[in-house]
Amino acid sequence: MAKRKSSKKTPAAAKIEGYIAGAGEVAEEKIAYTLTENFMPYAMSIIMSRAIPEIDGFKPSHRKLLYTMYKMGLLGSQRTKSANIVGQTMRLNPHGDAAIYDTMVRLSRGYEALLHPFVDSKGNFGKAYSRDMAWAASRYTEAKLDPICSELFGDIDKDTVDFVDNYDNTMKEPKLLPAAFPSVLVNANTGIAVGMASSICSFNLSEICRTTIELLRNPDHEIISTLPAPDFTGGAQIIYDKKTMQTVYDTGRGSIKMRGRYVYDKSANCIDILSIPQTTTCEAIIEKVIELVKAGKIKEISDIRDETGIDGLKITIDLKRATNADKLMSKLYKMTPLEDSFSCNFNVLIGGTPMVLGVKDMLNEWCAFRIECVKRRTYFDLHKKQDRLHLLQGLSKILLDIDKAISIIRHTEEEAMVVPNLMAGFEIDEVQAEYVAEIKLRHLNREYILKRTEDISQLEKDIAELESILKSSKKIKNIIIRELSEIAEKYGQPRRSMIIHADELEDEEITEDVPDYPVNLFFSKEGYFKKITPQSLRMSGEHKLKDGDEITEHFETTSNTDIIFFSDKAQAYKAKGSDFADTKTSVLGEYIPSKLGFDDGENAVYMIPTKDYSGYVMFVFESGKVAKVTLESFATKTNRKKLANAYCEKEPLAAICYVPDDETDIVILSSSGRALVFRAGEINSKNTRNTQGVAVMKQKKGHRVISAKVLTEGMISDPERYRGKTLPNMGQFPKKPEGEQMSFDMESSE
Repeated sequence: MAKRKSSKKTPAAAKIEGYIAGAGEVAEEKIAYTLTENFMPYAMSIIMSRAIPEIDGFKPSHRKLLYTMYKMGLLGSQRTKSANIVGQTMRLNPHGDAAIYDTMVRLSRGYEALLHPFVDSKGNFGKAYSRDMAWAASRYTEAKLDPICSELFGDIDKDTVDFVDNYDNTMKEPKLLPAAFPSVLVNANTGIAVGMASSICSFNLSEICRTTIELLRNPDHEIISTLPAPDFTGGAQIIYDKKTMQTVYDTGRGSIKMRGRYVYDKSANCIDILSIPQTTTCEAIIEKVIELVKAGKIKEISDIRDETGIDGLKITIDLKRATNADKLMSKLYKMTPLEDSFSCNFNVLIGGTPMVLGVKDMLNEWCAFRIECVKRRTYFDLHKKQDRLHLLQGLSKILLDIDKAISIIRHTEEEAMVVPNLMAGFEIDEVQAEYVAEIKLRHLNREYILKRTEDISQLEKDIAELESILKSSKKIKNIIIRELSEIAEKYGQPRRSMIIHADELEDEEITEDVPDYPVNLFFSKEGYFKKITPQSLRMSGEHKLKDGDEITEHFETTSNTDIIFFSDKAQAYKAKGSDFADTKTSVLGEYIPSKLGFDDGENAVYMIPTKDYSGYVMFVFESGKVAKVTLESFATKTNRKKLANAYCEKEPLAAICYVPDDETDIVILSSSGRALVFRAGEINSKNTRNTQGVAVMKQKKGHRVISAKVLTEGMISDPERYRGKTLPNMGQFPKKPEGEQMSFDMESSE
């Protein structure tokens, strides 16, 4: 381990005022010790005190901010400047003012990130669905707590939760908030810690409350029956798949697909997008659409703009004439963030331990937390009432002889003896005597005492009821059920996210509406390609070619056909005829290796156009082996452009032939001068593209197959002479006149 050496201090330096022994020296330290002593505490701090929410649904930064606003009296009062709130929160939160204000913005109504915002805001707080719409500075905006926060703080002063010291031990703050509803699942929450993360989607408040009520009544309740799906604040459509949703509910992990909602304005011939997935922004969608239009992948759009205003989000897409809006949106869903997925990771802190829980487990944990809160609240109320009853019972004894009480107080010479004398005179304890002694002289009358003691019977009933609640878990659950019902009725909202079932969606293949018309396809020996219409071909002259090049293939087909180009590196490249522009014979054409992005040094050797992928490809190798592969094996469900292992590369390739059926004849030429004719049906076909094939033409030592072609009429005067009775076969030497006719791809004999 490298270390920096420091100069040693002289003994005289020790006499300098402020000198610290060892200062400036570098000590060697093991990396394991550094990780254990320095990094691990930091990582635990991030997990426990910053990024992961707890069962009340809040991270520490959220909780500190809301509690500060509560202590400022901002629940149900007038708003105050956000800067005041930020400044007060810094007494609990040691982070900078910018971080605190960002936290408040994300909890606000104006930002629109939560289904039920906790901060009632006024001013520009930006928008969750906009990347570029920045919020105003804290000195310009105002805020207060939203009314729903009364359900968070209603019991906080009744010892329902524990309080701890703040960072400088000058204040107390709650460890948790006694939320009366499962806020952890009602509002979305995300966070990234060290080695773990949390991503909790939002659910509809009414549905969550109803589900929790059913779970309290029946622990075996099926969650998905009352909680069909999440509910996102943006209102995007949820593509519902029951199996996927059940996985998320059971494990707390999974992915939920969403897509934006749109309407088509026929009069203006435009599409208005009114909601987008929670995971994206308007700017990201618009930029992606513009990119696709510029690339020529979408041609139906004439303009796109952001028309978001006071009425909410709105992206307008102007269409060209005769454009099918639904088909265009199907394209946009597949090619832009208009359709996206929300990745769920329900990671929460339970008793200080990070745990990934399913929805049911999380609700059970919240119920256990809320039951404890209700118990502590009940216990607090019980002790308050017992103390009150105890005081009133002492006061009732004085009612028997008020004059005696007055006499005791009047005739007691020392103040300190008033309480002991009252205790002795009425047989009451010190607390009761202290209470009596503190009563004002004007209240020492029968009327006042009677009014106070009238509450004794009611207090006794209340105490009995509270004691019965503490003894009965059923009564505690009924209290929680009643509170959840009231919250759902008071704050419940209709579902924002529409549920559409995945099997109802038509999964249309993205195809461009390009015209289909007759064309002639030409391919040259050097790899040049031309697409020429019949009319242009009739009016053209000879093909323009490079020196030594020649046209090797010519097909008559239509523009929208699929074309497979084979290379000399055992790879195939797929394209469509419509990808190429119409041209003339007077141009060289497009160089296929460059057009389709071939690898360095790779050349195109053969072309096959097809619409239905019927027929076979015959790969003829120099050794005399032939592989017969179905063309269907080159069809792919995805739009893959490059197929590796298109044929076997263990032996040198001599030729490639396309045969439409088994009745097609193929003729093979050897460097020895022999020719062999055989029928395609004599060889079994394979679906494996890189099959090695079977021996067809025997070769003498030093010779190889040099060419092969589909046999056409007139190519050989007597084809049967060259047809072998069995395969493999050496073939026959051609007669001299036939040798002149068999000029296809002939090379000199070796």
